[in-house]
Amino acid sequence: MGKEKESKGGGCCGWFLVIIVASAIVAGIVIAVRSKFHHSDKAEPVPGPPGAIVTKYSDALKLALQFFDVQKSGRLVDNKISWRGNSALEDGSEAKLDLSKGMYDAGDHMKFGFPMAFTATVLSWAILEYGDQMAAIKQLEPAQENLKWMTDFLINAHPRDNVLYIQVGDPEVDHKCWERPESMTGERPLTQVNVTTPGTEVAAETAAAMAAASLVFKSNDATYSSTLLKHAKQLFDFADKHRGSYSENIPEVATYYNSTGYGDELLWAASWLYHATKDNTYLEYVNDNGKEFANFGSPTWFSWDNKLAGTQVLLSRVNLFASKDGNSGLHMYRQTAEAVMCGLIPKSPTATSSRTDGGLIWVSEWNALQHPVASAFLAVVYSDYMLSSRTARISCNGNSYKPSELRKFALSQADYVLGNNPMKMSFLVGYGDKYPQFVHHRGASIPADAKTGCDDGFKWLNSTEPNPNVAVGALVGGPFLNETFIDDRNNSMQTEPTTYNNALVVGLLSGLVTTSSVVSSFT
Repeated sequence: MGKEKESKGGGCCGWFLVIIVASAIVAGIVIAVRSKFHHSDKAEPVPGPPGAIVTKYSDALKLALQFFDVQKSGRLVDNKISWRGNSALEDGSEAKLDLSKGMYDAGDHMKFGFPMAFTATVLSWAILEYGDQMAAIKQLEPAQENLKWMTDFLINAHPRDNVLYIQVGDPEVDHKCWERPESMTGERPLTQVNVTTPGTEVAAETAAAMAAASLVFKSNDATYSSTLLKHAKQLFDFADKHRGSYSENIPEVATYYNSTGYGDELLWAASWLYHATKDNTYLEYVNDNGKEFANFGSPTWFSWDNKLAGTQVLLSRVNLFASKDGNSGLHMYRQTAEAVMCGLIPKSPTATSSRTDGGLIWVSEWNALQHPVASAFLAVVYSDYMLSSRTARISCNGNSYKPSELRKFALSQADYVLGNNPMKMSFLVGYGDKYPQFVHHRGASIPADAKTGCDDGFKWLNSTEPNPNVAVGALVGGPFLNETFIDDRNNSMQTEPTTYNNALVVGLLSGLVTTSSVVSSFT
């Protein structure tokens, strides 16, 4: 009997062990599967109002916004940059217009309407998504003031329905001089698009800028907002009805800001006009024209030239926040936006290989930081759309990822820019202990009290001394693919800053400076 009891006891114990082992195996499989797919069905929690401030992003954001003050043209009001003064006060006079405001696009003194409008659109988008974060560190008002400096110019540059002035200055003449903007004496000719010389890209981008900005100013300056929206509608109609590439019709602009097509700008402008008006005609437009222009299923890089990825993310906002009763459609835009996101997440099976060894998205030698910063901005925006709409995950070729994975990617790009890179330097001028000293920027390179003209100012370009003035907050071009950086004033490929880069980094940093959910509607 004793042996029988012992045998029964051993059998029970054996089966108990089998059950434990089997359970462990099942649990292991479940964990492995969950690990592989990086998700649970439960959505991550929606952040509340702005929480604790992340100091490094707060400090960087304050600097990045100051670069717009460095770039201002015209009669400066409450000038915050000691070495800057009034400049280009007669711009537009030949057409009896006041085009003195606006911003110089980079290290020169040209006012190119195409990238300036893109700068205004992106800065508006950043304010609309993350204005509460900006306000938490007292940067909302400076952001709005800088935006208005550009939109004031854009309004004046559109004196009639089908006329838009798109450039002030002659780039060939401008690039033959190295002088402070305050000392400019050369002619400042104007370039326009019109019915006989259409420029769909620049007209549509300007419409997008004005539509987006109309939302920014809607609550505190309704009259100005209405003016912007009126111009946006007129410019969109002009761009759509009189189609033609501005860089084909005005070949001389192609050297600096050549467009690769205008379909993306038409979709981008219509998307912003929908947000500004809630007029379903604009949604119908993006659906009707998507097959021709949207490049569905093929991820693209977001830039001043190609707005498709931005458009897809912006229209995903409409789709994600649509009520169950009134589904917005736009599924193909959202699917392509998710394909863009899948390309950014490093562990995704469709992750782009266009990266440095240090993890920075890298697409182009010229102005290398535009693409990683733009990509990171879109990633943080999309991650916040997912959180606020209670969307648990996106699928990337069978693997799934939570919004936190997108935010992690955005953080990695921001941190690289701010110094967490093999060079151990910040690419944002004024941030950290080590940043570029030889920024390719006329005003920064010439002492404020220097008496130089067009030609003799080149001694400052070729000087071996660091810039006497700090182009505070400038985001320079960035590193080469092998993660080297040559800090040389003549190396414009790497050391020249641009206003549109700064608009993108302002958006990125505003999304990271603290935690907050995004609003379901801009209106």
